[in-house]
Amino acid sequence: MRAITIPQSGGPEVLTWAEVPDPVPAAGEVLVEVAATAVNRADLLQRQGFYDPPPGSSPYPGLECSGRIVALGAGVAGWAVGDEVCALLSGGGYAERVAVPVGQLLPVPKGIGLVEAAALPEVTATVWSNVFMVAHLRPAETVLIHGGASGIGTMAIQLAKAVGARVLVTAGGPEKLARCAELGADVGIDYREQDFVEEVRAATGGAGVDVVLDIMGARYLQRNVDALAVSGRLVIIGLQGGVKGELDLGSLLRKRAAVAATNLRGRPLGEKAAIVAAVREHVWPLVEAKVVRPVVHQVLPIEQAGAGHRVLEDGGQVGKVVLQVR
Repeated sequence: MRAITIPQSGGPEVLTWAEVPDPVPAAGEVLVEVAATAVNRADLLQRQGFYDPPPGSSPYPGLECSGRIVALGAGVAGWAVGDEVCALLSGGGYAERVAVPVGQLLPVPKGIGLVEAAALPEVTATVWSNVFMVAHLRPAETVLIHGGASGIGTMAIQLAKAVGARVLVTAGGPEKLARCAELGADVGIDYREQDFVEEVRAATGGAGVDVVLDIMGARYLQRNVDALAVSGRLVIIGLQGGVKGELDLGSLLRKRAAVAATNLRGRPLGEKAAIVAAVREHVWPLVEAKVVRPVVHQVLPIEQAGAGHRVLEDGGQVGKVVLQVR
């Protein structure tokens, strides 16, 4: 088969579509013929040499895919050759075939095509696990979503609105904020021109937000805590603003607030399976009812994976960049 390989760390130009050995599904895995995958920031970090796949995972980038099952490993039940699926991966989505643990498989939602389905597994699993399973966002609460126009942000807006929360977002510029509003955001904050802490206080009557979903890390750490309400929860899922920051613990104590930091890729199989099962139970009905939808910015052929990486690096996209394999 062919896959996108990374012969050496570097810019998008190092990504190479090359012949590689076929994967073989182990016990408890299925082999998926990939129709499409999607670009995630973890892929960019892996290409740059900063984020190696977990031990035992495929060496190729790609944290999600859609396609059809072409073979079953030993002990697999409930799935059949020919089933259309999408999947959460630890790696290997940028390829013609990938072996997937059965607990990380999802059926393609009714009414969604295979290409669109490739944009769902990573964002739905990330948002549901962090906003709902970790931060426990509840109806009538308020959430601040940083990077509202990103793949994760566009899904987080929709899911938060679907459960009855009030949604505030940050994004860069009026066009992105307008797209966030179309998806259901109640308050848009241009992080280039506005202080999000001040805007949060103005929008909440000084109370602050109950949940913050953060992709920036160190640069926003103290300001995120400042934006929290009493008993608020900050969940950090990205480090685009650095890894080391200072925090006034007194402000955290006074608010009786909590800070959590999580990732998805390196979790044990059992934890991933539990998250995927929760997504299937809670999110898939919303997708099939068209309450929630994948937001796809652009579809490119897999051979142009480097161009897809450049789109994310330039930061102009709204939603996901999908790479079509076949």
